[in-house]
Amino acid sequence: MNDIIKAMKERRSVRKFKSDMPDKKDIEQIVEAGLYAANGRGKQAVITVAVTNRELRDKISDINRKIGGWSEGFDPFYGAPVILIVLADKNWPTCVYDGSLVMGNMMLAAHSLGLGSIWIHRAKEEFETDEYKELLKSLGVEGEWEGIGHCAVGYADGDIPTPADRKDGRVFWVE
Repeated sequence: MNDIIKAMKERRSVRKFKSDMPDKKDIEQIVEAGLYAANGRGKQAVITVAVTNRELRDKISDINRKIGGWSEGFDPFYGAPVILIVLADKNWPTCVYDGSLVMGNMMLAAHSLGLGSIWIHRAKEEFETDEYKELLKSLGVEGEWEGIGHCAVGYADGDIPTPADRKDGRVFWVE
């Protein structure tokens, strides 16, 4: 079987991570894979904020937890030490689709490097707040950005979940 298709079939969301930080070269490869995602009219209107700073990572986790309505102490990133935040230009008509493809590429890249990942939502709500808009300004990011998702990355703490059986009746052929 083709290695890419095999990775697509084997990749699963990880919901428990070790605290060990992955090598920076691996994180860079994951981010680069996102840069090569398909995008509307070649605009490349998606950016990634790579967070490996533990203090900022924990702050983002706590805000995400509050938006999600969970109790104090819950970590919506499941202990992952790396958070890759994907944002897309709000003024670009395919922004959500383009950002989603970036997320998919990054999760497959993480899997191919022996790392676990999971897509965590609520980036949209986060980046509608003044605090997150200020974070982008502090990084030199101008413009209006839609939060697409967080790609939480790290070493899986335990076995990778097995895939559920695929549901029948989801493909319709017109020949």
